[in-house]
Amino acid sequence: MYSFAILILAAEDAAQGSSALAFLFPMILLGVLFYVLFVLPNRRRQKKMEALRSEIAVGDDVRSVGGILGTVVGEEDDVFVLDIGGGQRMRILKRAIAEKLGGEDS
Repeated sequence: MYSFAILILAAEDAAQGSSALAFLFPMILLGVLFYVLFVLPNRRRQKKMEALRSEIAVGDDVRSVGGILGTVVGEEDDVFVLDIGGGQRMRILKRAIAEKLGGEDS
């Protein structure tokens, strides 16, 4: 709410003939704030998930984003083959892996 008031005041100042910098400064500030609050955390999360998926190997226990638990028994280009118990196997996209279970990572 406070930043919105700053934008209104800056727009009024710009309309009255003050410098364009008085109007651009709050816009730039909002852009930087948006980048820091939304873009950077999302990039960090994506890098962390990419690192997790690249270190998963055959024999690891994993959980999918849908909550399916299984053990990796095979790997193709962009697909893991999971043993989900009872001799059942399932192919699942690598990007659908939410976490690696067990070991020192948990």
